[in-house]
Amino acid sequence: MKAKLRILCLVLCLVLLPVIPAPRAQADTLYLIPDSNTRRLTEEEIWKWDRESLAYLWNEIFARHGYVFISGGKFDLWFSAMPWYTANKNADNQKYCYPKVSQLEWDNVNLIKKVARDMDAVKEKQHVKGRKCYTQFTPPGNWKLTGFTLLENMKAGQKLAVYAAPGTSSWRGANGKALVNTNGAVWAAGWENGWLLVFYETNNGSVRVGYVQGSKISGKVSVSRQLDFEEITVKTASNCAMTDDPVRAGITIRTIPKGTRVIYLTTVVNQDGEVWDYIQANVSQKKARGFVRHGSLDMNYGDYSEESY
Repeated sequence: MKAKLRILCLVLCLVLLPVIPAPRAQADTLYLIPDSNTRRLTEEEIWKWDRESLAYLWNEIFARHGYVFISGGKFDLWFSAMPWYTANKNADNQKYCYPKVSQLEWDNVNLIKKVARDMDAVKEKQHVKGRKCYTQFTPPGNWKLTGFTLLENMKAGQKLAVYAAPGTSSWRGANGKALVNTNGAVWAAGWENGWLLVFYETNNGSVRVGYVQGSKISGKVSVSRQLDFEEITVKTASNCAMTDDPVRAGITIRTIPKGTRVIYLTTVVNQDGEVWDYIQANVSQKKARGFVRHGSLDMNYGDYSEESY
């Protein structure tokens, strides 16, 4: 019981998904452009943002009206973290979101997308001199790791092998002996091809995010969500350290050289407002997933948004 209370205190200090709604004044500060629904934006101000942030700017306009993003995708994670965002119950955005968008808002969306196309045309997909939305973001207190749910009725007494990616041939931490003990607290995010993505505290006080084979779990698991990551091939923009602990920036499981191709999955923010990208790479010639500091990747791929041009 003490172990569960200890890790509960830890997780409630982590990232994304507010547990307690923020006051209205604080919520206003979490908009990237607070008045994009009431004011006509200018091309000059949009050019002051970096290219990647533009997708967040136009999707923020739709998010005001409950736009339902791809579950587990970077926009879903970002906007689910905002105390003002409430997704529509029906995922038909054509019917339940777009009709609520005013003409002024549509004009702002089109302007932002025009600037994005112009940046692309001059090879400024990441307009690095521009203002980044991530640096604007300070999460309120009492947040927890995105999408992870405490498995309150997890059957005790189990020691389950944990892998850094779905599959028994994937890399495994703790010198190939990584385990999660269900006598302690375990959180789960969802399923991927019969594997459960879990989050827990290790014996040395660090945190590990990894996968457990569903067929090895005894008893029922209260999480049924199916994970759907973006899986986009990118390159590392610099030498970067990959870890399976985005909370305490624990042990580096691999240093990835600049220019290495990796698979981008999604993005999370930790308790200090630090942004991490969740990626897939190889560790000791085995598939592994882990976290690198945001900015370590060259996000030079097609569209940055669920909204097409």
